Amino acid sequence: MGTALETFVEEAKHLSDHFASQTVFSIAGWDVTQYTLWLFIAIAVTLIVLLSAAKKLTLVPDNKLSKIIEYLYNFVNTNIGEDIIGHGFKQHIPFLATLFFFILVSNILGLVPGFKTGTGSLSITWALAVISFIYFNFWGFKSMGPVGYATTLVPSGTPWYMVPIVWFLEFFSMIIRPLTLAVRLYGNMLAGHMVLAVFALATTIFIQSSLMGASMNLVGALPSVAWFFLLVVMYAMECLVAFLQAFVFAVLSSSYIGSAIHKH
Repeated sequence: MGTALETFVEEAKHLSDHFASQTVFSIAGWDVTQYTLWLFIAIAVTLIVLLSAAKKLTLVPDNKLSKIIEYLYNFVNTNIGEDIIGHGFKQHIPFLATLFFFILVSNILGLVPGFKTGTGSLSITWALAVISFIYFNFWGFKSMGPVGYATTLVPSGTPWYMVPIVWFLEFFSMIIRPLTLAVRLYGNMLAGHMVLAVFALATTIFIQSSLMGASMNLVGALPSVAWFFLLVVMYAMECLVAFLQAFVFAVLSSSYIGSAIHKH
């Protein structure tokens, strides 16, 4: 067991290298990393899944894929759109559903052994956050005009002498929204995958050590069983996190849209 532990500690030191961006191939001077490649794969998978489900839609869905997609779309429509934005939410559902489904598919792909997730790169989550930022600001300006939109940053009833301070704080809070959106999604996905990698590495090393041991017994196999059990538990938690992070990103985007198009 001591040897297995030493091997695990040594191998774990190099795990971070596994998550570093690496160029897979180049096109006209553009270096495509593994995260960029999996970004496009996630886009393709999302389109295939949604279009396949749409072709099989009926008044009463009898296809499992269609039922799942319809349930998730209704979830986005009601829980992310209507409940948060309120009046006028319908026109924003396509955008929110696109964000939700793409991030969800990308996160799920990252849970397949040997696959990567585009959301494991800060540059990609930053791009998604900037898209959300541009979208809700565009609708804020469109709905209320530049002056009217600027005044929404200060809640009604704020004392006149506090207006400049509150406006500045709210404006600063709005400006850093892309950063918080990007870092939250990236941090959760990267941390989760690193934890899975640690448990998978430990499980593999301890199982190999048990199998190669001179004498196999129940006590000697306990560490392997324990690591495997923890790996299964962490994998189940990451499946939940994959959904929750897509939900949180869409919910926050919906909240920003609602605050942009409605007066406080």
